Amino acid sequence: MSKSKIGVLVMSYGTPESLDQVEAYYTHIRRGHPPTAEQLEELTSRYEQIVGGFFPLRENTNRQVAALEETLNRQYGHDELEFVCYQGLKHAHPLIEEGVEQMAKDGISQAIGVVLAPHYSVMSVGGYIQRAQAKADELDLSMSFVKDYHVHPKLIEALVNRVQDALSKFGPIETVRDQVRVLFSAHSLPARILELNDPYPDQLLETSRAIADRVGLSQWQFSWQSAGQTSVPWLGPDILDTLRTVVAEEQVKQVLVAPVGFVSDHLEVLYDLDIEAQALARELDIHLERTASLNTDPLYIDTLADVVNQQLERK
Repeated sequence: MSKSKIGVLVMSYGTPESLDQVEAYYTHIRRGHPPTAEQLEELTSRYEQIVGGFFPLRENTNRQVAALEETLNRQYGHDELEFVCYQGLKHAHPLIEEGVEQMAKDGISQAIGVVLAPHYSVMSVGGYIQRAQAKADELDLSMSFVKDYHVHPKLIEALVNRVQDALSKFGPIETVRDQVRVLFSAHSLPARILELNDPYPDQLLETSRAIADRVGLSQWQFSWQSAGQTSVPWLGPDILDTLRTVVAEEQVKQVLVAPVGFVSDHLEVLYDLDIEAQALARELDIHLERTASLNTDPLYIDTLADVVNQQLERK
């Protein structure tokens, strides 16, 4: 008897695989408009500074997808059911549409989509789902989606562990958790999402509050990072402005950044925080640490496997 195969489309933002792909990647982000020479040089320079030609996000994503497929089949697969994971990227190959098309070519008739981002916004996760659903409809593929998982118990546990580990770099947790300012952060989005009653900001606060409550933090706040360089306003305050403010107004000397909106090491973590924010911290004479990224943490992979299986059971 042949197994029933469930396709799992694992979606993420995507990244170039090498420096010579940066221009094509940036052009896709800019909806077909090539970057200026100055813009291209700036982005390429950022990649060179963090990776020297090796792009960790792509490899991290590959490992996350492989770990998810193994975990799904170990925990929820059986003699009559097998999970097969595919990638679908927003701005690099295989694109979301290409991932859906590959599932159809492989004879998959039922699929579930999940994004490597725990928090829902119509401008982020919503866009991924829309693209995947349109292609699935075109190919007559039955597909449903995980929209968010921002307060899943295992996700919160994984993030709590990271905050505690990072706090220990400042001293005994019982002492420093009331002294270190913890800045939870996520990728900013255009401020117009507020007019849409988009759940993104509230979900991020829910995640942050759940972690703070578990760790027993009294000195924490939320800040945004990595806003796009466009003519429209983005959600703020930016984390660099927040650092300046807490130092100038409250004489804060120890800061922990917990980028809870990101699940992997990539440009917004390795450059925006590890290089740009650290440079400012040295200028402000403060001790700045950040939490380790989730990457293939078993608790995170278990979270993904659980929400995918829950989605399957709803069908």
